Amino acid sequence: MYQINLKSHMFDALFAGWTVWFALGVLVFWLVGTPRKAIRATTRLWVRGVLFGLKHVVRLDYVETGRDRIPAEPCLIVCNHQSTWETLAFLVLFPDVAIVAKQELLRIPIISWYLRKSPMIIIDRETGSKALKIMLNQSREALDGGRSVLIFPEGTRMKELEPIRFKRGVELLYAKLGVPVLPVLVNSGKFWGLSRSGKRGGTITVSYLPPIPAEMPAGLFVRKAEAQMEAERSRLM
Repeated sequence: MYQINLKSHMFDALFAGWTVWFALGVLVFWLVGTPRKAIRATTRLWVRGVLFGLKHVVRLDYVETGRDRIPAEPCLIVCNHQSTWETLAFLVLFPDVAIVAKQELLRIPIISWYLRKSPMIIIDRETGSKALKIMLNQSREALDGGRSVLIFPEGTRMKELEPIRFKRGVELLYAKLGVPVLPVLVNSGKFWGLSRSGKRGGTITVSYLPPIPAEMPAGLFVRKAEAQMEAERSRLM
C-alpha cells in the first residue's frame, strides 16, 4: 500500500508540474486569436503527457478492443464513468471530440482555459432545463462541425460495481440529434476510482461496443445501450 501511495503522489506532483508548462500556451494562443484546432491539439499533447506519466510512474496503461466498430461519421458516444481517467483519455482516443462535462471540470487550473476554448460542452446541472437546452444546441453545433460528442450518461462518477443507469438527458440527445450511438465501456474504477485511495498499476480496458442506429424509440435505445454496457462490465469484472 505504501508503494502504491508513493507512486500515486509522485504522479500527482509530475501532473502539476507538466500542467504549469501549458500556462505559456494560454498567452500565446490569446495573442494569435485562440485558434480552436491548435488549442485542441495542444490539449491532446497535455493528455498524452498525463498518460505517459501514468504508464511510467504508476504503471497504469490501457488497451482498446473493438475499435473497428467506431462509425466513420460523427456520432454520439456514451461511456460509463468510473474515474477521471476516461475524461482525459478520450481527448486522445477521439481527437476533436466534444465532451459534455460538468461545470466542476473548470476548476482545474490552466487546463480549464483550454477546455473552454476547444470548446467543450460545459453545463451547470443546477440550471435544469436551461442546461439541457445548452447541451442540445452545442452538441448539434459540434456534430455540424464534424466532431463526435461524448457524454457520460450516468451523470457523475460511479463505483465500479454499481449498475449502469442513464440520466434522462441522454435520452433527449438521442431523440433530437438523429445520429448513431457508440456505447463504450471502461473498467478504470479498478485502478483509479471512488473506492480507491490512490492510483494503482494495471491495464484499463476500453471496450467499443456495437453501434446503435439513429431513429430508434428513445426508451428502447436506453435499454439496449444499458444492457450492452452491463454485459461487458460483467465480462470484465
